[in-house]
Amino acid sequence: MVEWIHSDTLVDYETALQFMENRVEKISQGRAEECVWLLEHPPLYTAGTSAKIEDLTAPERFPVYDAKRGGQYTYHGPGQRVVYVMLDLNKRGRDIRKFVEQLEVWVIDTLAEFNVHGEIKTGRVGVWIERDDKPRRPDGKKAEDKIAAIGIRLKRWVSFHGISINVEPDLEHFSGIVPCGITEHGVTSLVDLGLPVCLEDVDVALKQCFDKVFGPSA
Repeated sequence: MVEWIHSDTLVDYETALQFMENRVEKISQGRAEECVWLLEHPPLYTAGTSAKIEDLTAPERFPVYDAKRGGQYTYHGPGQRVVYVMLDLNKRGRDIRKFVEQLEVWVIDTLAEFNVHGEIKTGRVGVWIERDDKPRRPDGKKAEDKIAAIGIRLKRWVSFHGISINVEPDLEHFSGIVPCGITEHGVTSLVDLGLPVCLEDVDVALKQCFDKVFGPSA
């Protein structure tokens, strides 16, 4: 069984961290079910374990939190669906690479529900969109924008943190960081791509695609 939790109001980042820490501990002890938590945060930046201080270009703009997850700097804010995934890899196979690939496939399958083609790019974390509507890059390749971030942490082989999908955030807020340390590409969202999609639509798609990737959740 996987419990799905949905928060309708903005969740403070430290509150979310405390919840995940407690839930992961209970899952590892067999005292709680696995959990997927759908939420939004107020505007903030988080630093992963690979974050470089020079990539935080506006440190006074929003609160900055040390996330202790993998990855570099990431923005969270209203209009972005954050999905915290607390799954027990002791039961699902202790394969971190496979687990990250499953998260990537889950995001790509979810985007496909809206006829959006998400891709994984070698050497880059997250899910990317090739932009036919933008000028090509100097090397002649298509412009690419990031639409989803992935960053996880494991404790006793139970995962926490997870993914974030840009549905309708203020994309200008990303300008205070170098997202994931990548300067030559931008960020996008489902609404930026011209789709009249809301968070609730994405939630439905996430739930529909979860079982196909991770197995039945109930």
